[in-house]
Amino acid sequence: HPACSPALQAARSYARPVTRKKKDIPSQLDDLPPTMLKKDYANLPIVDSMDDVVKRLLSLEMASQKEKMKIKIQQLVEKVRRSPSDNGSFEVQGKLKPGKILIRMFEEHLQRHPKDKNNRRRMLMDVDRRRKLLAYLRRVRFDTFENTCQQLGIQYSLPPPYTRRVTKRWLVKKAFCIKVFQEKQKLKAAEKAAEKLKQRKERQARARAGPERQE
Repeated sequence: HPACSPALQAARSYARPVTRKKKDIPSQLDDLPPTMLKKDYANLPIVDSMDDVVKRLLSLEMASQKEKMKIKIQQLVEKVRRSPSDNGSFEVQGKLKPGKILIRMFEEHLQRHPKDKNNRRRMLMDVDRRRKLLAYLRRVRFDTFENTCQQLGIQYSLPPPYTRRVTKRWLVKKAFCIKVFQEKQKLKAAEKAAEKLKQRKERQARARAGPERQE
C-alpha cells in the first residue's frame, strides 16, 4: 500500500465503525433449569418412559419465553398460596405475580433499549396497577399483604400526600373562583332578605285585614 499523509490516516481511523460490547443483562428466567419440562407436560405419567430426545424437545431448553413465564408464575403462586388447595384467594387470582414478571421484563428490555418510550409507558401503567392492588390488599388483609410482599420481593411505599404546584395561572383561577363564590353568596343573601321582607309585608297586610273584617 502506498504511504499516505498523517491527516488521511487519522480520517480513516475516525471513520472506522465502533464496535460496542453488548451488555450482559441477567434475566429473571435464568434461574429456571433447562432440563425442566414445560408446564403442560410436567405431570404426565409417561414422562419417565420417554426418550431423551423427546424429553429435550419438551424441556425448557426448546421452550419459548411465554412458556418459561408460565413456569415462573406457577412458582410464585406456590410461594403466596395459603394452602395446597388454595385457588381462589386474591393473591393467587390477582395480577400481582404476572405484574411482577412483566415489570421485570420491561426493566430488562429498557436496559437494552433505553429510548423505547412505548414500553416505558406500559411499564409505568403496570407499576401503577400493581400499586393499587397492593393498596387494596393492605387495607383488607394486612398480614397477607406483608407475606405477599416478602415472598415476591416487592418493596411497597406509601403514596405521597397530595400537593399542587403553585403557578400564576392557578393563583388567578383560585382568585376568580373565590370572587365568583362571594358574588354568589351576596346574591343569595339579597334574595333571602327580599323573601323575608315580602313575607313580613304579607303578614302585616293580613294583620290589617283582620280588624276590618271584624268591623
